[in-house]
Amino acid sequence: MRLAGTFLLACLTLAAVPAAAGDPPADPVAAGTALARRVYDRPDGRDLVTRGTMVLTAPRSRPRVRRMYTYRLDRGDGRVLSLVRFTAPEDIAGVGLLTVDHPGEATDQWLFLPALGKVRRIAGERKGGRFVGSDLYYEDLRDREPDMDRHRLLRREKFQGVMCEVLESVPADPANSVYGRRVSWIHPQTLIALRVDFYPKRGESPLKRLVVHRIQRIQGYWTVMDSTMTELRSGHRTRMTVEKAVYDQGLPESLFTRQALEDASRERRYRP
Repeated sequence: MRLAGTFLLACLTLAAVPAAAGDPPADPVAAGTALARRVYDRPDGRDLVTRGTMVLTAPRSRPRVRRMYTYRLDRGDGRVLSLVRFTAPEDIAGVGLLTVDHPGEATDQWLFLPALGKVRRIAGERKGGRFVGSDLYYEDLRDREPDMDRHRLLRREKFQGVMCEVLESVPADPANSVYGRRVSWIHPQTLIALRVDFYPKRGESPLKRLVVHRIQRIQGYWTVMDSTMTELRSGHRTRMTVEKAVYDQGLPESLFTRQALEDASRERRYRP
């Protein structure tokens, strides 16, 4: 299920909707699998560039504000390419993360640290590591195909005044995720997850929660404009806001290479 793109988005057929709030569907697995596929396949453009901020907030600490751009290219052959680039403040300017999602479960990630002047590959076992000190794990920035999880439609439930479809997703291969399961509150008209609870492999309480505060239709595509990921135990929060989003510019694949990761000047003509 796509969360990134940004970090994230047509109506459902009646067959996927339970009869009443709180009632389980007749076949929760079939309904959940169908819903997960609709969420993944929702229209979100061939490519996307956003300009925005990431704000890190810890209890009793001053917020740390970071300026950033994100780039995404869907090749249409099962490969999804994405790049995150920070431009401010000075101590993080130039840092970039390149993610190449291949068909199936394989993903490659590289982190560029200007202070060291080199690109570092992110090992697969580090998918639970924090991305630049935020509440986003490296796994959260990867594309996740529906077949990588087993899905169940749990119920209908209101969230933020919207009657949502509550979807549970459990990794088909436990080794392929740092999470034991995810529970998502899906907005039925836009197919955006308005809330996602991330559970550990052991334990009944979620360890993180993503909440979407604002969505907007841009160039015909529903887009997440403001969202927060919270680590529930510590209260540490990462808020991501989009100031500008531009779809379908025709981004070249050459922007999503290790060479381009080290050279931010290649991106500038595409920045909104």
